[in-house]
Amino acid sequence: MNPPKKTGPRPWERDPAFYVTVFTSESDQPAREGHFARGSLELWSHGFPLSPASIDEIGRAMRVIPPLLAQARTNLVGTGRDLWGWGTRSIRRQSDDLARFAGELDDPSLAELRADVERARAATDDFAAWLDEQAPTKTDPSGIGRDNYDWYLEHVLLLPYTWQDEVTLMERELARALSSLALEEQRNAALPPSRPVGSEQEYARRFDVGVTSYMWFLRNRGILTVRDDMEPALRERAGRFTPGFREFFTEVDHHDPQVMRTHGFHWFDKAWMRTVSHESPIRRVPLLYNIFDTRTEGLATGWEEMMLQAGLFDDRPRTRELIYILLAQRAARALGDLRMHARQATLEEAAVFTSAQTPRRWLSLDGQLVRNEQHLYLRQPAYGTSYIIGKIQIEQLLADRKRQLGTGFSMQEFIDELTAAGLIPMALISSEMTGEPIAR
Repeated sequence: MNPPKKTGPRPWERDPAFYVTVFTSESDQPAREGHFARGSLELWSHGFPLSPASIDEIGRAMRVIPPLLAQARTNLVGTGRDLWGWGTRSIRRQSDDLARFAGELDDPSLAELRADVERARAATDDFAAWLDEQAPTKTDPSGIGRDNYDWYLEHVLLLPYTWQDEVTLMERELARALSSLALEEQRNAALPPSRPVGSEQEYARRFDVGVTSYMWFLRNRGILTVRDDMEPALRERAGRFTPGFREFFTEVDHHDPQVMRTHGFHWFDKAWMRTVSHESPIRRVPLLYNIFDTRTEGLATGWEEMMLQAGLFDDRPRTRELIYILLAQRAARALGDLRMHARQATLEEAAVFTSAQTPRRWLSLDGQLVRNEQHLYLRQPAYGTSYIIGKIQIEQLLADRKRQLGTGFSMQEFIDELTAAGLIPMALISSEMTGEPIAR
């Protein structure tokens, strides 16, 4: 029997979105999710009035776009329909972002920069038109296939699971989330239903109270060592009141703004990278290919339920329901990831499945989120499963350390040791903390 072909996604050949290089909002990850060409511009980090250094950096990034997109026409030889079509949408969003930015450059002193931006936008539009011309020839599935997925899990992400193992785990977590939600709803049947925030003022008040009480809980329950940079990191990302239609996570946020602050462990991580600086030069910087995601996404996702079990939401029974709604959505979209890469589902079919499995119709197909997430997971195999796979690994590590240390176990010391290891794959952290070899 021939071994599986050892190949990764090769995004420069298959994925037009690889050539998006302008980003207008900050990622909550150490490095932006997905594979992108080097030289990307984090435009959000350059505030007005633009400094001379910002003008220079933005101008250089703009001047790279036309030759990069010209090269992309030679590089892109893939035939995957979903990657091509959804990647074209990503390229068009870059054009929209550049148009908005050019409109802000009305100061005569910025005329040269504006010209660079307009040339970059013209090149982006031309590239999108070329992608449209090629689209009829792109008719194949975009997933990498089960054999390649298994190889990627083992050799890149250092996981002891196969594609089939992960399907089983995700189906189990989906069933656990939905059954736990049903029991929470039964327990709370006599209570008034949860109502979302109704005004900007109410959102601001509940956000402030939520952060204050959450930080008090962390400080006084012996769960982790609270650094001075942690509360400001949460408060810098307050969100805002959104009337009318709301995407899934915004809907959760409007039912209880504290819930998504627990997932905001991401911002604790990013503050740690800025202020603590790991002694290892390798761990001071984001690792390639987002192979840290079992740690970053795993702890952020796992922390929601860990805080529920630790008692953070004991006085708000309806909030407990939100934790299982979140878990169900993560498990459902992970199954979309797995089925797309096994070539069992298209992106649209994965989106429909995920929407249908998410409780209360909060993940609507009328929004952008459900398809945008599946597009990311199609672009980057196993990212969609990392939230729950990482959570499972952290739960296993907690159980192993409790078993090893017995009465000497301390939750605060456990979390401090876990976070001090840095943003690296959970398999490596588990091996370091337990002294056991990486599970294979």
